Amino acid sequence: MITSAANKKVKNIASLLSRSRERKKQGIFVVEGIKMFTEVPIDRLLEIYIEETLFKEVLAGKADEEFVKKLDQITGCLPKKDGKSCVAKDNGISVEFEIVRDDIFRKMSDTQTPQGILCVVKRMDKTFENLIREAQRREEPGLYLVLEDIQDPGNLGTMIRAGEGAGVSGIIMSDKTVDVYNPKTIRATMGSIYRVPFCYVSDLHRCIKDLQECDIQIFAAHLKGEESYDLQDYCRSVAFLIGNEGNGLKDETAELADTYIKIPMLGKVESLNAAIAATLLVYEAARQRRI
Repeated sequence: MITSAANKKVKNIASLLSRSRERKKQGIFVVEGIKMFTEVPIDRLLEIYIEETLFKEVLAGKADEEFVKKLDQITGCLPKKDGKSCVAKDNGISVEFEIVRDDIFRKMSDTQTPQGILCVVKRMDKTFENLIREAQRREEPGLYLVLEDIQDPGNLGTMIRAGEGAGVSGIIMSDKTVDVYNPKTIRATMGSIYRVPFCYVSDLHRCIKDLQECDIQIFAAHLKGEESYDLQDYCRSVAFLIGNEGNGLKDETAELADTYIKIPMLGKVESLNAAIAATLLVYEAARQRRI
């Protein structure tokens, strides 16, 4: 059991939660909460930290049934009370399993009301080429979000979650977009981070041109748009450009779009939050494809 804040594992968790550079260097990130744990792919899971009180509830049969089932599947050691390293029963994957004293766990957590479970997970980085190649193998029209310099972690997480709901093929981000493994982004995805393909690119303009060469039509939600977003045909392969929250798309980026579209506004509202705009667009595409 971990009983000291000076424990090297506790210090490493703090570093991973606060430093993007450290997450990238180690190739891992941290997720918190029962839902994020129950949905994590087992083959990406490296470490589990569970609050002492929650572990006692598990042993007493008072914890969520799905959570207990996943925990037992991974560790194979619920009857044990020493919290030593365990090996998953069904696939031989080694997973570090630690029980943490309640007060120390609260110090490890990035949330105000910890749920008692925290995990270290291998990153899921893809290259632009791999993302497009995998999408094309599905032999169905592609649907992409292309994000330029999004800065709010919650916005990015919401876009990923909405993207999964609408069935996006992938999310492509400029290298100045906020870190997708930021704890606030991870929480906002509500598990979609595990399932939505994404990548960062150093040259967003080159990638937009590459998408066009793959016969993917590029739409930009823009103040210069003359036609409403819901009057376009999105049944073929399409990508939506979404710009920075404060400045929108850069002019040189917007100019690469095949079509400018607008989201009609009533009242004195000039524009929508970037995540809301992205959600409207991908769900309109999903709606059209269901008809």
